Amino acid sequence: MLDLVIESRAASLGAGMNVKRILPFRQRRMVGPFIFMDHGGPVKADPKQLSNMDVLPHPHIGLSTVSYLFGGQITHRDSLGVQQIIKPGEVNWMTAGKGVAHSERFEDPIVLAAGNFELIQTWVALPEKDEEADPTFVNYQQEELPVFTDKGVWMRLIAGDAYGLTNKVKTHSPLFYLHVVLDPGARFGLPQGYSERAIYLAKGSVEVAGRTYAAGQMLVFNSGVDPVIIAREPATLMLLGGEPLGERFIWWNFVSSRKERIEQAKHDWKEGRIILPPNDNHEFVPLPEDKSRPAGSSPAPQAFS
Repeated sequence: MLDLVIESRAASLGAGMNVKRILPFRQRRMVGPFIFMDHGGPVKADPKQLSNMDVLPHPHIGLSTVSYLFGGQITHRDSLGVQQIIKPGEVNWMTAGKGVAHSERFEDPIVLAAGNFELIQTWVALPEKDEEADPTFVNYQQEELPVFTDKGVWMRLIAGDAYGLTNKVKTHSPLFYLHVVLDPGARFGLPQGYSERAIYLAKGSVEVAGRTYAAGQMLVFNSGVDPVIIAREPATLMLLGGEPLGERFIWWNFVSSRKERIEQAKHDWKEGRIILPPNDNHEFVPLPEDKSRPAGSSPAPQAFS
């Protein structure tokens, strides 16, 4: 029934910002088109640390970043001139395509002092036909995202199609992505019709086939099975998956179906050919040193990318 259990790995991003890194994993690089997943927070920090926790402008190619907050807020700026305060329950979908740069900054000291900033960040790889698309950014408000409730189950469709729910979030390949909250004892099943499916336990614990799994674990299921997920306590889950896209190369914040495209992106960022956000262009993250390390040991992806 279970193909793999992924244990999240702790990663420190400095200045009190710690995350759980779930994807990529050495035994499982992707689930459907999802190639990266971080769970950041909850974070409580001295407001004096505000600027130290900012994520400076940095580049992406070949993917869409999806930012989804449980609490707090953060300000997004990108090469397109977009400035968006990202708030809980909204979907913020940036498609990098042929290249985009963006920053994420903490600009409200009350948010960090309150200790409730918490974020799930995923990257969705693009199909080959869309890897060189023009970059876009769209903020989808809560009212645009359908919510379903029934017998101890609450869920919001972030993107894709699942359980008969759809929304207007633009995706590039078949996928599903949901935020689910379960009351103790609630029973829940996975969406059908997808080749690859997983759940990430953000909070609480669940039972599957008589075994209990805890927060910080991702459960990757075999295709075709229909497991029953039972909440052992109040639980928050992220359900995700879809159809595989084929092999993808990942180096730092770059994703592509072609190694040579990654090399081009390195040069483009180094030579300033990926435009900085016009309203945040006084500093940026430099290209990490390339020591030609073996696959799987490339520079860590930029936090909250």
